[in-house]
This record gives sequence, structure tokens and C-alpha cells, in this order.
Amino acid sequence: MPSPTSRLADPVKPLLQSLRLAAPGVMICLMAAIAAQFISEHYGAPAMLMALLFGMALPFVSDPQSRTASGAGLAARSLLRLGVALLGARISVTMLMDLGFGTILLVAAGLVATILFGMGLARLLGRSASFGFLTAGAVAICGASAAMAIAAVIARPGRGKEDEDDLLFTVLGVTLLSTLAMILYPILAARLGFDATASGVFLGGTIHDVAQVVGAGFSISPEVGETATLVKLMRVAMLAPVVLVASLVMMRQSGDGPAPAGGRPPLLPGFVLGFIALAALNSLGLIPAALSDLAATLSRWLLLTAMVAVGMRTSIQRLLSLGPVAALVLIADTLFIAVFILAGLRWTGHF
Repeated sequence: MPSPTSRLADPVKPLLQSLRLAAPGVMICLMAAIAAQFISEHYGAPAMLMALLFGMALPFVSDPQSRTASGAGLAARSLLRLGVALLGARISVTMLMDLGFGTILLVAAGLVATILFGMGLARLLGRSASFGFLTAGAVAICGASAAMAIAAVIARPGRGKEDEDDLLFTVLGVTLLSTLAMILYPILAARLGFDATASGVFLGGTIHDVAQVVGAGFSISPEVGETATLVKLMRVAMLAPVVLVASLVMMRQSGDGPAPAGGRPPLLPGFVLGFIALAALNSLGLIPAALSDLAATLSRWLLLTAMVAVGMRTSIQRLLSLGPVAALVLIADTLFIAVFILAGLRWTGHF
């Protein structure tokens, strides 16, 4: 009769073997992520963009015949989802309530309107609604992180390469547009005569990536930076309900025809449940500030590593094949949310 120790070792052995096989690929992705972060800190380039470009320069790492392929796949899937889940540790109900009902309503309405606009425009221009959902969700929520989370639940059977190309194009586009907005939007806020609150709401409600929001806000003043960061984190908090909607849409589509291999997608993916659970714990004060900061740092590194892995699985030629229509959708989404937030500030008497 096998001992308890041997019974425990049975499921552990395959796990350890899988980790050993994945280690080389994951380590290469992590080293590229470290290089991307180094360039970001020393030269001001967006870390996510650099991670994507490094990944695109290392396609051989994800070659199915290489020893590193399993690690690259693990980074592109599991590490990505874990990184998104850990974002929840930065969210709390108290933080959101500090913004005030009017600001919450304006930002939430802008998010929903941008997604609906993006989906409608994509269909009008001959692209799929899922592409519109992906690009508009990235613009409306939190840039590259939102794009990766949404892409994880709207992936369509038999369209792996196409979905990866859409994701990479979106990440590249929102990163570039977010960097441009970080430079131009503080100038626009000053020209419009915004006070600190209005400037913070505008920057936090329109710029795509968290890092660029922080950079733009604190370039004006500490007060603007703090308000912009709070507004931006509220948009991050909307990631869970948006992914839930995406899951419901995919479930409905899978119910209209033959179920894809592996069955229907779950109502809420595990990483979204993790996001919600961490946000709830943080709202209850059960996550110390130091631990929340650690989770945010770990999340950033996981997402950087995952972005390297995702970049390894595409090519410049396939990205260029998406054409100017895809770029037009992304730019239009960016302009739409900016105009929407500006109109809301105007309507509430901020300028």
C-alpha cells in the first residue's frame, strides 16, 4: 500500500517537471522584461512598449521546436492572468468614494460610451465587433493591461494568430497614443484654464496607461497627480465588470453553434475572480499598504514578462496587414473619450 508521502508526491512530480521545462523560456522573458524596465527608467521609454518590441525581436524563443517554447507559452497565458488579478489589490471602495458621485458617474459613462462607440465604429468600417471591444476597452480602462485581460476572454477558436495580432496591434497603439497624450494633455488642460480637480479628472479619465497618467498629473502638481491617479484607478476597477460582459458575450456566441473545444467559457474567468477578491479584501482593510504596494509591483513585472512572451508570437508583417482601418478605430476611440470627458467637465461648470 503506498504511503501518504508517495501519494502526495504523485501529483507534485508532474508539476515540478512542468516547471523545469518552462523555466528557460520564462527566464528569457523575465530578462527581456528587466531590460525593458531599465530602458524605461533611464531613457523615459514606455516599459510596455519596450517589452513588446524586445519580444518581437526574439521570435525563436516561442518556436514550437525549441526548449523555451513551453516557458514562453506559460508567460503569455498564466503570468498574464496572474498579473491582471493582482491589480485588484490597489482598488478599494473608499478610494472610489473619495472622488465624489459626479466624477464617478462621468468617468463610468465615458467608459461605457467609448466601448459602445468603438464596437459600432469597428463594425461600420468592416472590422469585427470583438476587435472594436478590444481596442475600445483598452482605451477606456487601462491600456495594455486591459487589452490583455479582454483578449484572454474573447479569443475565438481557430483564430489564434489573428487574435494575437489584434492584441499586439492594440497594445502597441494604446502605448504610443498614451505617451503622446501624456505630453499634450497637460498643455491642453493649462490652455483651458482647468483647476487642479478638473485637470486631474481630465488626465485620469482620458489617458490610457497608469504610468502615463501619473507622469502627466505630477508634471503639473502633486494635487493634480493624486486626483488623476485616483480617477485612473477607478477606471482600472471597471476592468472586472467589462471582462464579465465580454465573458457573457462569448458564452452567448458559443451557445449559438457548436461548443468550442474545451466547452463554453466560464461566466467569470479565474483571474477576474482573483481581481474582485483582492479588491474586496483591500476595501475591508485586510491588505496592509506595504502588501498592496508589493502586489502592484509584482503585477507590473508579471505583465511586463507576459508582454515579452506575447511579442514573441507575432511578426511585423502580420501587424502591418491589419491596415489603416485598425489604426483609425484606435485613434477615434482615443479622441472620443477625450471629447466625452471634456464635455462632461464643461457641463458640470469646470470651464
